[in-house]
Amino acid sequence: MKVERTVGAHLSVPQKMNVGVISLGCSKNLVNSEQMMYLLSSAGYHVSGETVGADIVLINTCGFIESAKSEAIEVILEIVSLKNEGKVGKLVVAGCLPERYKDDILKELPEIDAVVGTGSFDDIVSVADSLAKINHNKHGLKGKSSNANAKASMYFGDIHAPVSEVGRIITTSPVWAYLKIAEGCDNRCAYCCIPKIRGRYRSRPMENIIAEATQLTEMGTQELIVVAQDTTRYGLDLYGKLSLTDLLRGLSGIKKLRWIRLLYLYPDEIDETLIDEIGKNDKILKYIDAPIQHINDGILKNMRRRTTGTEIRALFKSLREGIPGVVLRTSLITGLPGEGIDEFAELCEFLRETKIERAGVFAYSPEDGTEAALMERPDSDVALYRAEQVQNLQMQIMNDFNKSRVGTKTKVLIEEAEGSSVWRARSYAEAPDVDGYIQIKPQSRQRGAQEQLKLIEANSFLDVRIIGIEDDDLVGEPL
Repeated sequence: MKVERTVGAHLSVPQKMNVGVISLGCSKNLVNSEQMMYLLSSAGYHVSGETVGADIVLINTCGFIESAKSEAIEVILEIVSLKNEGKVGKLVVAGCLPERYKDDILKELPEIDAVVGTGSFDDIVSVADSLAKINHNKHGLKGKSSNANAKASMYFGDIHAPVSEVGRIITTSPVWAYLKIAEGCDNRCAYCCIPKIRGRYRSRPMENIIAEATQLTEMGTQELIVVAQDTTRYGLDLYGKLSLTDLLRGLSGIKKLRWIRLLYLYPDEIDETLIDEIGKNDKILKYIDAPIQHINDGILKNMRRRTTGTEIRALFKSLREGIPGVVLRTSLITGLPGEGIDEFAELCEFLRETKIERAGVFAYSPEDGTEAALMERPDSDVALYRAEQVQNLQMQIMNDFNKSRVGTKTKVLIEEAEGSSVWRARSYAEAPDVDGYIQIKPQSRQRGAQEQLKLIEANSFLDVRIIGIEDDDLVGEPL
C-alpha cells in the first residue's frame, strides 16, 4: 500500500534476501514495523515473520516499562542464540529500547549488528543494504561477525522530525488496521519516558490521514482504529486547536469505511464537542479508551497528570450521558508514589462506583530518568499485590457486563473461522487484541442454522443475538 510517496531505487543486493521481522510493544510501534516492512519489500527484500533461516532479523522493540524491556531483551537473546547456531544471519534491533539506551545497548548486547532509533525507521533499507555486503555467501548471511561491537552500525535520527508518510504492509487483519494520526508526546507525566524516546508531539496533516484511510478501505479494511500517544491532542501543533473532531468528520466521509474506533483519548482533552460527535456519528463506535492511571488527587498531582479525581468522575458521567451504551476502557497503575492504603481504597471504590467495563492494570515500576523514580513509593511486592486485587475487581465488573448482554442483539464484524462450525467476531464493545471475541455458533434449536453459518464470510457484518458465555467469551447466534 502506498500512502504518500513511492520508494525510489535502492542499492541492489547480491540476491533476494530474507528479512524476518518481529514487532514488540504497542500499536503505534506496530505501524512503524509495517512501514519498515514496506520499505524493505519495495527495495527488493523478501519480508516475513519467519526468523529461522533469515539473512537479517529485524526486532522492533518497546522500552517503555520494565516488563517491556525484559521481553525485548529476552527476544533479542533468543535470536542471538539462533545466530550463534548459524540459523540466522545479521541482527538489527530497532525502536524504543535502543533509543532509550543508545549509549549502553551495544556494550550489553555486542552480538547486535545494527541499531536503529525511533528517528531513523526510514533508514532501514540503508541498514539492510550495508549488512547485505558483509559475509555474503551462497547460503546468505550466516554466522556472527567477530568484534561485533566495533562493526555495529548505529542510526539515530531526529526524534522530533515530522511523522513519516511512507507506505505500510498491513499485518493485523484483512478486517481492521491501525491508523496512527500523530507521533510523540508533550504530556511529561512523572512516571513516563515516552517524550525522551519518541520526541515532542507531532500531528500528521489531516489530508494525509484521510488519504491513507481511503486506501485502506479500498483494500477491504472495514474498521480503522485511530491511535496516537495522545489521540485527543491531535492537531494542536499543526492547526492551533484540538482537531480530532474535525478529523473524525473527514474520516466519516469515506464511503466504504464502516467502523472507527478511538484509543488513547487523554481525559483532560475530551470536550463536549467530541462527545457529541461520537454520540451522534454512526460510524464512530461507542467505545472510549481514556487512560486515567489513578483517581486520587495527590497521586495525580505527583504524576503531573492534568486532571483531578473530581474532573475524571465528571468526565465519565458526561460520557455515559452523552454516548448512550458507551463502553469505557482505561489503564490503571498500582503502587505509584504516594499510594498508601487510603489512596488504594479510593481507587477500588471508584471502580465499584463507575463500573468501567474494560481496564488494563499495571504494577508501577520506576523508570530510569523519570521524576517518579526519585519519589518514595510502596514496595514492588505491594504494587503487584494491589494490581492483582484490582484485576480481580475488574474481572467481576467485566463478568457482570457480559451477563447483562446475554439476550441482547448486536452487530458484529466477522474476523475468521474457528473450525467448521464457529466464527470469531467482535462487536463495538470489543477492541482487537485486548478485549476478546464473540463466538458465533449455530444452535440445534434453530432450523437451518448450520447451513446459515456456512454462508457467513470473513470481513463481513452480521446481526446476532448473544445467547451465553463460554470461557469468558460471549456466544452469539445469527439472526
